[in-house]
Amino acid sequence: MMKTSQCIDNQQERVALFPGSFDPFTRGHESIVRRALPLFDKFVIAIGVNADKHPFMTMQQRKQWIQDVFNDDPRVQVITYDGLTVDVARQVGARFIVRGVRLIQDFENEKHLAEVNRDLTGIETILLYTLPEYSHISSSIVRELARYGQDVSSYLPQGMQLPQPE
Repeated sequence: MMKTSQCIDNQQERVALFPGSFDPFTRGHESIVRRALPLFDKFVIAIGVNADKHPFMTMQQRKQWIQDVFNDDPRVQVITYDGLTVDVARQVGARFIVRGVRLIQDFENEKHLAEVNRDLTGIETILLYTLPEYSHISSSIVRELARYGQDVSSYLPQGMQLPQPE
């Protein structure tokens, strides 16, 4: 009979990748990470380049911001990447991709991506629904409000402030 500790030792480390542009990283993103963390040994937040978007914050600002939010949890690593998400998932040893879903349209998009990613690599995608209190928050809305000088602090992780536009 195998002891419990032997079973755990034989399992692969459960590494998840949470990809996105995170421009900016919102309370909704933070909620997804904090709720998913208990499921994994290591959680890699991967900030990707989105050629279709004009960034509000630099890649380095976003990386530092997210590191500051999770500086108390050694399971969280923050990286940047340019290229296919599945390629970076393989590079960091992720067996899972975590995505947040706010709306039915998000589900449709994520379902198609999950199927392609699984076909290409065998990596499974786990969808977490956004908590109702954060479902109206999106990075694009936060960026738009901030551009017009509105207070967006209630949409951002506690204690975080957007950089001032130059």
